[in-house]
Amino acid sequence: MLHEVAGGIRSWDPQVEQLRDRFTCIRYNARGFPPSSVPESPAAYSQSIAVDDALDVLDALGIGSAHFLGFSMGGFCTLHTCLRTPERVQSAVVVGAGYGSNPEHGQTFLAEMESAGRRFREDPHSAAISYANGPARLQLRAKAPQRWERFRDALAGHSPIGQAYTFTEVLGKRPSLFSLRDELARLEMPVLLVVGDEDDGCLETNLMLKRTIPASGLAVLPRTGHTPNLEDPGEFNRQLLDFLQRAQRGEWTARDPQSLDRGLVGM
Repeated sequence: MLHEVAGGIRSWDPQVEQLRDRFTCIRYNARGFPPSSVPESPAAYSQSIAVDDALDVLDALGIGSAHFLGFSMGGFCTLHTCLRTPERVQSAVVVGAGYGSNPEHGQTFLAEMESAGRRFREDPHSAAISYANGPARLQLRAKAPQRWERFRDALAGHSPIGQAYTFTEVLGKRPSLFSLRDELARLEMPVLLVVGDEDDGCLETNLMLKRTIPASGLAVLPRTGHTPNLEDPGEFNRQLLDFLQRAQRGEWTARDPQSLDRGLVGM
């Protein structure tokens, strides 16, 4: 279970509650997020290093392969793990991944990541309040105010250095998923994509991923922002468990190629 840039292992509490009787749930804080180490050099942070860390966790536990569940930043890490070591990924659930990938948003995203890094170094409390009130976080605040407050307060308590370098070196420098379409099209494992319909920074990218990854399915949760697993944990967990069970039974297969090359209605 790989968390987002504004979260940590507790981001997955509603899912662990649902899954722990059926699966062994492994979650850890990414580097830069205590109690994991917080390197003080920006060179110690990157998308590739994040994949290294995920694989190191599996190696340390003696696990050859696993179902991956990644949220936003963790979703990018999940996809990159699929690309680098597909044999380690039994299936992948990719939640709210896409920020910065849409070419139309690229320069805006880079500027916002630099701003976020600077603000979290200078005044992490103020930065956390601004980030927690972002356009795709308001839905969580409206639906689950107490959960949103815990999210905001936890974000304010993150390491300023770790948070800043994660924004600038991991998120700000990772490649666009649009640039990886050829590689993504060769993936064979079952993939569930989940996105909120009000998460404007991710919608178009998830449509691209659905059209690109052969054995992928796309779940769009209505009236939902960037945190579908926290905004509507009941529906999210239902989709998640159904996917994992079908993937384990070998029922989540690649899309029928005949559905791709016969126009719109086949006439």
